[in-house]
Amino acid sequence: MSVPTIRGQARDIIESVLDDATPQSEWAREQLRSRMESHPGNPERALLEHLIATRTITDEQTDEPGPHLVPEPTLPSPDLPLPDEDFGATVLFTRRSRRRIESILGDRMLLTAFQPIHELSSRNVIGVEALTRFVSDDGASADHWFNEAAAVGLGPDLEFAALQAALIAAEQLPEHVYVALNLSPATCLDPRLRAFVERSQLPVDRIVIELTERLAEDEYEPVVAALAPLRQRGLRIAVDGAGAGFGSMSQVTLLSPDIIKLDRNMIAGIDRAAGQKTLGAAMVAFARQVGAQLVAEGIETQEELDAVMELGMTSGQGYLLGRPSVQPLEWAAWQTSAEHEASVTGSSGPAT
Repeated sequence: MSVPTIRGQARDIIESVLDDATPQSEWAREQLRSRMESHPGNPERALLEHLIATRTITDEQTDEPGPHLVPEPTLPSPDLPLPDEDFGATVLFTRRSRRRIESILGDRMLLTAFQPIHELSSRNVIGVEALTRFVSDDGASADHWFNEAAAVGLGPDLEFAALQAALIAAEQLPEHVYVALNLSPATCLDPRLRAFVERSQLPVDRIVIELTERLAEDEYEPVVAALAPLRQRGLRIAVDGAGAGFGSMSQVTLLSPDIIKLDRNMIAGIDRAAGQKTLGAAMVAFARQVGAQLVAEGIETQEELDAVMELGMTSGQGYLLGRPSVQPLEWAAWQTSAEHEASVTGSSGPAT
């Protein structure tokens, strides 16, 4: 199924909900408008997030469509149910999405790309971030697939499939390189995680779990407890310290992360923005205080690289340093010296 078809279906469902002017659908209309404002030009993402918020379809409700399979929707107020026709449309959309995800899981239609993480002074590669690439003909982004999977109750299953692919691919990386794996809090709490890690051929102390979502207040303690046995064996945790993922340092410290990442929003233009430099310097001091490694993400210009190094940041990743690659021959070259890397990429290395 192509992206235009999916997008067209999403638009049809959204229009159906918004066109219904009955008081009973007011809650649904308000919620859906809010999602659309958050994702302009991306109706399928808006609808999928709306489905996540209102989803009541369980695994047992994925058989052939039939009136007896459609339950009364569960919404914040029992007095405000979605109209039957709108709910039926979302049922069909959800079932089609579920079949797409199940097809990916069954055929393992995904690859792993690794983006190098550099020690900035030497430009040696010390780690990689694993990024999932989907083998499909519709051009959908990885975020789209994971959001769609979450909307139909298959989020952890797809994350575990991506995790397994990444761990297998990581066996071809240089032995000194660690691997950062993006996982949601829900997957960290899944008991399957420990088995996946323990069955991997990769030593646990080379594995970093990078949390991809902000945790709810009541999730910190369970996530810390769930990961504790693996952390005792050397597994590390990475969090986003100054981007959309975590809103305050108090949230970061609750997890006692080993690695704090500063996302592209923080790094972009840091050479020209005094406020970003001030925050960057504060993050360097904070990371040193708590004993965490600081990684600057999204370094795309030499000026940005110079600025983060001047602030005392020692690790980074970004297109200037190396793009994601699915090629094992390129991964193997990452164990070479900074001088050889510079000769291959045409870069003269960081300014001194």
